[in-house]
Amino acid sequence: AGLSMLFEHMATNYKLEFTALVAFSSLWELMVPFTRDYNTLQEALSTVDDYDKTCLESALVGISNIVQEEWGVCIPCQIILVTDGSLGIGRGSLRHSLATLNHRGEENKFPLPFPFPSKLYVMCIANLEELQTTDTLDILERMIDVNNGEGQIFTIDGPLCLKNVQSMFGKLIDQAYTPFHAVLKCGHLVSDMQMFPRPEPVTIDEELEPVPKSINTELDILGFIKIADISSPPVLSRHLVLPIAFNKEGDDLGTGIPEETEDENSASQIAGKMPSFCVLLHGSLKVEGM
Repeated sequence: AGLSMLFEHMATNYKLEFTALVAFSSLWELMVPFTRDYNTLQEALSTVDDYDKTCLESALVGISNIVQEEWGVCIPCQIILVTDGSLGIGRGSLRHSLATLNHRGEENKFPLPFPFPSKLYVMCIANLEELQTTDTLDILERMIDVNNGEGQIFTIDGPLCLKNVQSMFGKLIDQAYTPFHAVLKCGHLVSDMQMFPRPEPVTIDEELEPVPKSINTELDILGFIKIADISSPPVLSRHLVLPIAFNKEGDDLGTGIPEETEDENSASQIAGKMPSFCVLLHGSLKVEGM
């Protein structure tokens, strides 16, 4: 139910995101390769079955292989690990994997930290009180630490029920999958826009007292320079700048990204008929080869 809710949200608000679905037990299986077709993901979700024992290390190895085959090691990836809080039993359990972390050869390395930029979100279908009666939470937190601290553990508030599971996934959506809306300015020209993917806070290590810096929601263009003059500029991250149209009542009509099935009066087509500085900028830069 939680993943279904997440897929519905992304199909509406995060259409450009590629998502894959992996099921795991003692082995792992790629149910759906990376896609933007959330109907396919929803259908595959309904066919996931229970298998034998839990082996989180096997799942993490599978995820690492899938991401590297598709995207290499430079593209940031967010991994959502849904678990009932079971760490597995004996060899192959997360407890055993972390206990043997420093006694492994190169050919048998633990898959964390991932070789690509990542955030590992652990969605525990169990409430905090249950997890605190054992060392489960401590071990899951150690797993996040091994991934260079990049990630977070979510647990259910209150009793285990559909409403509380959806509430937990709602917190994940608010943190990681909320569209980043901003205002783009150039002189007197102004445009509402969305940056995709969502920019993350950046910490500059060279500073005496490094603190995370976030992107401002007002972006000013100060000038233009030919790409040939700067060759390959140093960047922290790259983002698409997508126009957002608002109607007279101020309702968001979306980014104007076309969908396969939409009628003539759809929000996307209405948005496409409105003047936008962001669209003008895209077209001008394309004409100038910038």
